[in-house]
Amino acid sequence: MTQDNLNLGHLISEQINEKTRDLSRVSTLEALQLINDEDQKVALAVREVLHQVAAAVEQIAPKLESGGRLFYIGAGTSGRLGVVDASECPPTFGVPHELVQGLIAGGREAVFTSQEGAEDVYENGARDLKDAGFTPNDCLVGIAASGRTPYVLGALDFARGLGAFTAGICVNPDAVMKNHCEIFIAPLVGPEALTGSSRMKAGTAQKLILNMISTGVMLRLGRVEGNLMTHLRPSCGKLQDRARRLVMELSGVSAQAAELALEKAGGEAARAVEDLKSAR
Repeated sequence: MTQDNLNLGHLISEQINEKTRDLSRVSTLEALQLINDEDQKVALAVREVLHQVAAAVEQIAPKLESGGRLFYIGAGTSGRLGVVDASECPPTFGVPHELVQGLIAGGREAVFTSQEGAEDVYENGARDLKDAGFTPNDCLVGIAASGRTPYVLGALDFARGLGAFTAGICVNPDAVMKNHCEIFIAPLVGPEALTGSSRMKAGTAQKLILNMISTGVMLRLGRVEGNLMTHLRPSCGKLQDRARRLVMELSGVSAQAAELALEKAGGEAARAVEDLKSAR
């Protein structure tokens, strides 16, 4: 990688935010107010790219319905956000752990300990997809705040070469990533309150978009009724209580009847609701 490739000063996410130049010189409360002022711009920026997010959802859902899988891939904060969203799909929507997977440069250790150098190896993105058994029927969402992370671009190029669906998420609209994916999602959140710290506004935007992609896909797959998580896995006390209330809401039965129906259905709320409705 040449020094020119490492000159990132032109990226919006790397520029100095004029509104927060005095961040270290003001009181704690004033500093937090400045950060919060910047954070409020994120949701509005994401709203501007909803058409692209929706287009990605409409591409991914049919692939998963026909047996494909969804992979997120990224480095650093971006990779961790993908891992988080993927790991929350099984308990929330009752899907197999392999249906939505998060890959991060540097492997599992990078989830807990920074492995920043791992993102610079273009070939490793393809290698990790190969190791995961990625196929043309699968979908890949590359996540990189800068939109130029070699690891992510390598993965996107590999997936595209197989003919798989690809989408990219970054916060720099002119990033090279747009030439490496089918759908390019780039909310313009502006320079960070702390210059270059993409764990802040960029990370928040990525988190919002990932939540929308996974939730949108599960809506299309019928894993939600209204706004209720009908297919959640009641694997802890909190989720057991939620499942009971969900069955009560959809079936109009008492708490005791809901618990009995859930017990008979092996804890599956959607099945319990169906059983109660068919028994009427």
